Amino acid sequence: MHTRRRAVLGAGLAAGMGLWGAASPAFGQAKPTGRKVVLGQSVPLTGAASEIGLAFAAGAKLYVDAFNSRKTSPGWYYELRQLDDGYDPAKAGANARKMLADGADLLFGFVGTASSEAGANVAGPEGAIFFGPFAASDALRDAAHGNVFHVRPSLADEAFKMVRHCATLSQSRIAVLAEDDAMGRAGLAAVNQALAEQKLPPLVGSAFVPVNSDRVDAAVAQLSKAQPQAIIQVSLFNTTAAFIRKMRKAGYAGSFLNFSVVGIDPLFTALGKEIGGVVVSQVVPSPRSSATPIVKEYLAAIDTSDQSPSYESLEGYIAAKALSEAIRRAGKNWDKASLTRTMAAMTDYDVGGFRINLRAGIRDSVRAIDLVTITPDGKVVR
Repeated sequence: MHTRRRAVLGAGLAAGMGLWGAASPAFGQAKPTGRKVVLGQSVPLTGAASEIGLAFAAGAKLYVDAFNSRKTSPGWYYELRQLDDGYDPAKAGANARKMLADGADLLFGFVGTASSEAGANVAGPEGAIFFGPFAASDALRDAAHGNVFHVRPSLADEAFKMVRHCATLSQSRIAVLAEDDAMGRAGLAAVNQALAEQKLPPLVGSAFVPVNSDRVDAAVAQLSKAQPQAIIQVSLFNTTAAFIRKMRKAGYAGSFLNFSVVGIDPLFTALGKEIGGVVVSQVVPSPRSSATPIVKEYLAAIDTSDQSPSYESLEGYIAAKALSEAIRRAGKNWDKASLTRTMAAMTDYDVGGFRINLRAGIRDSVRAIDLVTITPDGKVVR
């Protein structure tokens, strides 16, 4: 999974945290000209979700750098300002206020359910656009949040796919392991909703655990007694890995399914060969599927960087490209109102063999969600 290369990348991004991460043109190319569009992104470059935050932020910056390095300017360029929030929603909210006060045209790519909610709560009263959050609560899809636009499907969409998969395998005894935070509670609610919608039996058990930690013994004891056939996990990779190990040690031989927020690469690093058979929901194409045009474009950009392909990095790249397409459609003289109208009309955008609905609510995404299994040697199998 190229962990050493990713570590180098992470060190480079983290070293610059707290600074304006303005994307620069490639060496030897002219400085971008035209209107400057400032994007404000608060992301965990340190802390519990840093592996995911670093990759997502790097993918977004990869697109921005490539865009700004074009030989012919379309009439505008981007300045991507990335601040570390350490997966702390209070810091994410403070970062949002700072970036808007310092001239950001919109807020982009916040990572984490609580952090996204904090950013959206700042953006709303300011009349700012809040674009492409990673793992935001489904509450932000409500019509009341007309300034919020999503690139990824809802938590409910992922839960529906996983529950339906269990039903297909005649697994009716389902439990949930969730981290004790906004993401965990939202994921648990999504699974309960999916069970009700598909007229399946209620959960046989659920347990909350501390965020991204190995303190899972009580949850293991509680859920082992419930004898589930499948356990859906709403947790970051450290919690997920610790729980899987201890459940298997306790004799559990059922299925483990995970929301996409877990992060395949960091989960593989944490579990190694023990990852065999674990199922993960994915909301973007495989980052190594070069037959998909957007992935081919992404991999070409990767070749000029120090990054390695990952689902989270690809999602950051796709989010930035979708935003850029909205700005292109809005025209050179766009303002917040016209850009908002343009985004609201992008309900079936083909980003390159992958379709996006920026106004997707719950259960109306045009995108497919893949459930993938990881083999002990790290290969992803659909």
